[in-house]
Amino acid sequence: MAVRYKKLWLLLKKRNLKKKDLQSIANISSTSITKLAKDETVRTDTLDKICLALQCDISDIMEIVEEGRNEQ
Repeated sequence: MAVRYKKLWLLLKKRNLKKKDLQSIANISSTSITKLAKDETVRTDTLDKICLALQCDISDIMEIVEEGRNEQ
């Protein structure tokens, strides 16, 4: 299983926010932004900060997919 954050980037685009904006409003590090961009593992408290800042649910920013599944 793998984590994908495509939903997060779509949500940011919908709200006219950039990664730097997210970093600032969620008070997360640039390292966390980089990990998210690479679909790497991030701490749950980082995900919590993002959800609080964007006033959304975890399912609005990420999904778990089978590894090797083609992205749509």
